[in-house]
Amino acid sequence: MGLKQLLGLGKATFSHGIHPPEYKAVTGSKAIRRLYFAPEMILPLSQHFGAPSIPIVHEGQEVVRGEVVARADGFMSVPLHAPATGIIKSIGLTRTARGPRVPAIVLKLHAGVSQEVLYDSPQDTSEMSPAAVIDAVKETGMVGLGGASFPTHVKMTVPEDHKVHTVMVNGCECEPYLTTDHRVMLEYSMDLFAGIQVAMKATGAEKAIIGIEDNKPDAIKALRNACPADGSVTVGVMETKYPQGAEKMMIKALIGKEVPSGGYPSSVGVSVFNVATLAQLGALLPQGHGLIERVVTISGPGIEKPGNYLVALGTPLRFVLDQLGFQGDARQLIVGGPMMGSSVASLDVPVTKGVSGILILTEEGISKQIPKKTWPCIRCAYCVQACPIHLNPSELGMLAAKRQYETMEEKYHLNDCFECGCCTYVCPSGIPLVQYFRIAKAINRENRERAA
Repeated sequence: MGLKQLLGLGKATFSHGIHPPEYKAVTGSKAIRRLYFAPEMILPLSQHFGAPSIPIVHEGQEVVRGEVVARADGFMSVPLHAPATGIIKSIGLTRTARGPRVPAIVLKLHAGVSQEVLYDSPQDTSEMSPAAVIDAVKETGMVGLGGASFPTHVKMTVPEDHKVHTVMVNGCECEPYLTTDHRVMLEYSMDLFAGIQVAMKATGAEKAIIGIEDNKPDAIKALRNACPADGSVTVGVMETKYPQGAEKMMIKALIGKEVPSGGYPSSVGVSVFNVATLAQLGALLPQGHGLIERVVTISGPGIEKPGNYLVALGTPLRFVLDQLGFQGDARQLIVGGPMMGSSVASLDVPVTKGVSGILILTEEGISKQIPKKTWPCIRCAYCVQACPIHLNPSELGMLAAKRQYETMEEKYHLNDCFECGCCTYVCPSGIPLVQYFRIAKAINRENRERAA
């Protein structure tokens, strides 16, 4: 625990950050419900960080729910499973939330089928070696369900020169509107603890800490009551603040250690996983099932039936919104949360593994939250006071305006920015700082690839 908690002086937290309105009351108490299956599912082959999956099916082939339809392409990749029983309609390019087209499998469902998972291979992870557990995790197709979509088996593979002593479980869910993780902790707590044991075995960790913000007292109570008597798993209560759920912020708050610039959590003996990721693993691994669905918070003033829904991967957003009462266009839709999510280019894109929320705004809400005009920086330092990494967003923003992208990276630690959006949120001049930083990173990556 952090020093403040050990001394009984307050809840764990980090310095800086912001306190945006939560907007969680609408869905926080709503139990998870299953959404209807769409008549067609769109399965992008790249739903994770790393190399896209490679199709192993062909057009016209029948597949059953849970069957592997695309294999992993190397270590930094995961397989893809059929979310429903049906027939492969096509394999080609499809739209993505951010615009570019990517290869995808289109699955047409068989009408009237029960959609039970018919493809499994039961296994006992307690009898497996850590390496075998990691291989089994890879076969599930699991990636980080908090939004990053980083392959989970890669995160569980600890570098040889590092030793992990603590698995940190992220139950903060600090993004406004989103309540997916909250409901998972309440409704799938046994699966979560099973997943924690898997993560501890794979990484060699001796203990685990579940970090939960203090705006979820029911989850804190439920998980503390379910913790094993040997003390190997504990619950750390954290102050409600954004971005409390970021890896570096959690580690600093809960155990008082700082991940070095450019380093990974394993360099300070920690591996961090989202609660939804581990809960899914706890349910999937014993049965040998693959990841074919996930819980998604669907909320915002522009939706008639907000809630937390179990959605089959590949379900088109248009179908989701038609079921829940949405009248509008893509301009009003954000995939993810309002701070780190992105607006979609089309409603005809699917729910993928990394989609934790679908936020539907109204025109009025958009006009209130997005400034109509950008003004010059007034050097108020609000962004400096808000940045959780203690960067200077104002200086970075001025360098970005001059297109000095390499200087941003070499002298001002651009790559330490994890794009939380705090700087943009507090800027009285309406400068889209985090968007500038994303562009700068992308250009630097392209330049390095071109030079290689």
